[in-house]
Amino acid sequence: MRSTVEKVGTLQRKVNVEIPADKVANEFELAFKGVQKSAHIKGFRPGKAPIATIKTMYGERIKQDVIQNLIQKHWFEAVKEHQLEPISYPEFEFDLIKENSAFSFTANFEIKPEVTLKKYEGLEVEKEKFTFDDSRITQVLENIRAARAELVDVLEDRSAQTGDVAVIDFNGFVDGKPLENGAGKDHHLELGSNSFIEGFEQGITGMKIGGQTTLNLKFPNPYHAADLAGKAVEFKVTLKGLKKRSLPEVTDAFVAQMMGGEQHTLETLKTTIREDITQTETKRIENDFKNRILKKLVQMNPVDTPSSMLQEQKQALMEDMKKKMVEQGMSDQEFEAYAQKWDKDFENSASEMIQSGFLVDAIAKKHDLRWTQADLDSKFQEYAKQTGLPEDRIREFYSRPEQENRITYAITEEKVIEFLLKTAKVKELTAGEIKESQN
Repeated sequence: MRSTVEKVGTLQRKVNVEIPADKVANEFELAFKGVQKSAHIKGFRPGKAPIATIKTMYGERIKQDVIQNLIQKHWFEAVKEHQLEPISYPEFEFDLIKENSAFSFTANFEIKPEVTLKKYEGLEVEKEKFTFDDSRITQVLENIRAARAELVDVLEDRSAQTGDVAVIDFNGFVDGKPLENGAGKDHHLELGSNSFIEGFEQGITGMKIGGQTTLNLKFPNPYHAADLAGKAVEFKVTLKGLKKRSLPEVTDAFVAQMMGGEQHTLETLKTTIREDITQTETKRIENDFKNRILKKLVQMNPVDTPSSMLQEQKQALMEDMKKKMVEQGMSDQEFEAYAQKWDKDFENSASEMIQSGFLVDAIAKKHDLRWTQADLDSKFQEYAKQTGLPEDRIREFYSRPEQENRITYAITEEKVIEFLLKTAKVKELTAGEIKESQN
């Protein structure tokens, strides 16, 4: 075998391999004999069919098998010979193969970038200073009140206003004909919720109970029902009643009833809220700080980013964000526009994640900070305690290669960050000051 390497780009390599005719012929011979042993051909006992017959009947299939075997074997030999570290699956190109002729193929792939550690000790990193705002407790209490609000009739003589729940009968018409699924009786509609098409709720606002009105509106374009997009629609509406939300007072009695025991008071609830917010914010700040350390590490030690990994990581980030946005009510079309707007940010984030991975690995290797079995056992025990699941269930989940790689890398990353923090110059700032420093 003879092989050469071409440098196509910073990380792109092209390996050219030529396999001598005698090795090709030998591979064909092995393939023919292998098929001969197992082939059942009419007129011949098993294993006794002539090779010429085997070639005639199975020639094309055998060619494909020989090509696959030759490429697989000699591709790995070439990679080893030239001391390459591929990180993407190779794209192969090859000539037609002939039984007694040399066979050539090429493999295009990306290699692992060279990592040069320049500056990773004494990193200057900003960290958000935790401060507690009591207004957040008030906001949580207001959310509790809103969640337990009751609808009561509006008794005063007044018009419908935003925030009211209007009790309505309505009928819709398009081109003079009743709109399919466009009618309702005693329907409860919160004014200001934007549950109906634009103009509907605004048309009811200002009406009084018993009033009737005709709303001449248009469906938006685009619209989920394509046949109605942009079309004129007429709604005849009767306002039959008005309701408003009555919020309970948060007293000791209310808290005791809500939480199931007289030991729970307004003060104990506030304490619980404070502890929950503190725990959540502390975790958020620590995660943000970890990301800042890794971001600074990348800034001081840039690494070439393989395009194949970049596209894969970018796609993963976008899919994760899409899932979150769709759960919050964003449509596929809206996310498409969002993704286009922030495309560069997705790409930059993906690049930083890939570079930090290479750097973490290099620092761990240099300072012997890789995960150990003891670290893994400790992490399993920690997860079991946090989740309440049996430890063997957790071990079973992380026995899958993909999950095991994820958790072992996370352990290594934790060790490297802890190592970096020993010499890091940390500057604590308020959230506002950090935001200003980024602008």
